[in-house]
Amino acid sequence: MRFAWIDLREVPRPQLQAVVDAAVHTRMAGVVATDAELLGTLPPTVTRVLVPGGPATAAAKKPGDITKEAKGSKSAADAASPAGAGIDVRLRKFTTQDELDALAADNRAAGGTPAAGLIDVRDDRTLQLSCAGAMALPYTVIHFADPTKIPLEIVLAAAESADGKLVTVVADLEEAAIVFDVLERGSDGILFTPRSADEVFALARLLEATTPQLELSTLTVESIRHVGLGDRVCVDTCSHFEEDEGILVGSYSSGFVLCCSETHPLPYMPTRPFRVNAGALHSYTLGPENRTSYLSEVGSGTALLAVGADGRTRRVVVGRAKLESRPLLEIRTHAEDGRLVSLTVQDDWHVRVLGPGGKVLNVTDLRTGDELLGYLAQDKRHVGLPIGEFCKEV
Repeated sequence: MRFAWIDLREVPRPQLQAVVDAAVHTRMAGVVATDAELLGTLPPTVTRVLVPGGPATAAAKKPGDITKEAKGSKSAADAASPAGAGIDVRLRKFTTQDELDALAADNRAAGGTPAAGLIDVRDDRTLQLSCAGAMALPYTVIHFADPTKIPLEIVLAAAESADGKLVTVVADLEEAAIVFDVLERGSDGILFTPRSADEVFALARLLEATTPQLELSTLTVESIRHVGLGDRVCVDTCSHFEEDEGILVGSYSSGFVLCCSETHPLPYMPTRPFRVNAGALHSYTLGPENRTSYLSEVGSGTALLAVGADGRTRRVVVGRAKLESRPLLEIRTHAEDGRLVSLTVQDDWHVRVLGPGGKVLNVTDLRTGDELLGYLAQDKRHVGLPIGEFCKEV
């Protein structure tokens, strides 16, 4: 489960208390500071991470740079926290294998406060050292000097079997979102210095951004009708669909049919596992955060939900949408509760929808009584958002 540590060391003093309050209120996983007394005031629901050695020096202003603790010395911050009271983790920078070995030895000592390591990755030597740290320490905090995410990919691969957690220093929320997606797994956590409490709340929303498991319904076909020429939309995503995946599309905001992706072979054209021949441009499709879009609005950069036959979902990004005039077919179905669910698609055999168990069904072969997979929404819609008002769609 991904998490975030809030770094207080460079938060402007006028914003400090508000940032601390926001971190506690949003249940951030950890708070990082040089002030042991401040950390001691935080509740045990927060991992309190002490950077020994006092305030950062003027030369250590960029993320990841902390004052190196003198070996064997006892800092003022340590003295203010007898026996580690109110401190859960001590974060120390390491630049050599000997320093990493010393951190690992501290963690093997009985009764001590866990020691985490921080390293600046600037070249191959420090990259290899960071991989070793990720394998040996309970937490390894890494600041990558260069904007490329290739070094992070290397550390993630090297530490795949490690028990410890990898924490990546990020400059902003946009980078945080990217870091969480690297190699699909992403960094376990991030270290972030907010400029205000608002950024803490925004980070909390980012951490909570997951896609739901949907309860799909069985829909029964009641009629098929050739309706003539119209505009239909093919949705090309930046992801491969699984064989039992597609997107939810419907003429009404109250109900959707699971339209199949082009992952299955066709006799006259190659498979396009990134594509869904979705339906007429007026149709709704379901995206993240329970928000719908018209297919006419879908375009490059739009986020949609890929939905599996078992109801699992994931976020996919649209690379492009292609609108062309084609003969159209209206499929009218009803749910067990009698609710009408309608879908208008291209009138062609190669367009497919999914039935129970992920069965692939060609739309022109459908007959009255056939069963499809769909989703019944409980909300009416206004500009794609759920709203509790009277709304009748026919």
